[in-house]
Amino acid sequence: DVIDEAKSIVGTEPAYLSFDVDGLDPVYAPGTGTPEIGGFSNLEAQLMIRELGDLNLYGGDLVEVAPPFDPTGNTALTGATLMFEILCVVAQSLSRR
Repeated sequence: DVIDEAKSIVGTEPAYLSFDVDGLDPVYAPGTGTPEIGGFSNLEAQLMIRELGDLNLYGGDLVEVAPPFDPTGNTALTGATLMFEILCVVAQSLSRR
């Protein structure tokens, strides 16, 4: 799958994880500049990030969150949750050094 391919390309090299929230389905994250119908669910995104935890990560970010486009606040909550996941896998990676 794509995660395995990414891991094989990166190998043991230091890596930075950047997650673009517009890859999520707008049901979960409507507050983005380019919503993607048929995108990933929140759970799928969380699991993908967790699968990258064995990489040699040194940092990460989450981009394309646009709260003004989402009056429900779901995108902000989703963004905060996914950023927490990214921080956890980066901390896990740094603790192995």
